[in-house]
Amino acid sequence: MLEGITVYSGSLASAACRLMRFLLIVPFVFLTNVGWAASPGQCAHRDFALQLLGTGGPVSDDARASSSTVLWWKGKALLLFDIGGGAYLRFGQSGASLEDLAFIGLSHFHTDHVCDLPALLKGAVFSSRSGLLPVAGPAGSKAFPGLEDFLRRQFGDGVGAYSYLSGLLKDSGSSSGSSSGRGELRLERKELQYKDRSQVSKVYEGAGGLTVYAKSVPHGNVPTIAWRVEVGGRRIVLSPDQNGTDSEFPRFARDADLLIMPMALDESAGPGSRKMHALPSRVGEIAKESGAKVLLLNHFMGKGLRLQTESLAEVSKHYDGHVFAGQDLFCFSFDPEARKS
Repeated sequence: MLEGITVYSGSLASAACRLMRFLLIVPFVFLTNVGWAASPGQCAHRDFALQLLGTGGPVSDDARASSSTVLWWKGKALLLFDIGGGAYLRFGQSGASLEDLAFIGLSHFHTDHVCDLPALLKGAVFSSRSGLLPVAGPAGSKAFPGLEDFLRRQFGDGVGAYSYLSGLLKDSGSSSGSSSGRGELRLERKELQYKDRSQVSKVYEGAGGLTVYAKSVPHGNVPTIAWRVEVGGRRIVLSPDQNGTDSEFPRFARDADLLIMPMALDESAGPGSRKMHALPSRVGEIAKESGAKVLLLNHFMGKGLRLQTESLAEVSKHYDGHVFAGQDLFCFSFDPEARKS
């Protein structure tokens, strides 16, 4: 039983097909606590909910926005994790507002996880948002910039591709680039180490005890950060791309009410791909090892969608909990008091 958790779909256009697919995976869930809603904004105004904005990958053959997730608290979209291509559109469709954002977590600097960030932050020019917005992301490596360098290359005064928004990086009192004087938003940056897999850092604590923790996960040569959100006895774990070799990750995800894992590969993927992403069978093993109550899959690509039935079967060989194949604007609503830690 999904105690205190309700599931909503972002569209009814293919609801019948999705319902049949889900019934094959979790045959009794739809008889208990799962609800459906047609409006893209059905996560808004809920006390505590997680919404997938983008569930696709870096290739356009999935017909989805790329990776992005937002967490709602007391009717406001407070936490945003990644914002890949197309996710800015989904952000607006969800009913989320830049004025309400309290934290942005960037897992890594592949384009399908961060390329809509300038579009999101440009919106500050047209909004009443001002003050500091905390942003966390990984430190740099030989192959990839760290958070500070990434943002400098985007918004740095005189050097950034969008240097007209250089006010975002000012230490105090500068606007984000508008001559109108509106949108005096500034980014409070926090770089996170990625070499010590055992280190867990608290990166945000806000209203109602809403807390975000971070740890690194292996994703080839890409410094990458996973996230855990805790509030009111609830625990949500968001894994970005990872290859599944980190023995510390199931401990980080221990007893998660909801574990979000990428499903970028099918079981026949070659060794090169396996250095970057976990196979479906390994995703199932991680969910089992962590003791997660519900497994939510995202980051699909065209081939993965065509082989989704086979991949879900591989997951289910190792994990016997509830499994959902996420779609853009898919929403989980929680009763934060239903489970006490």
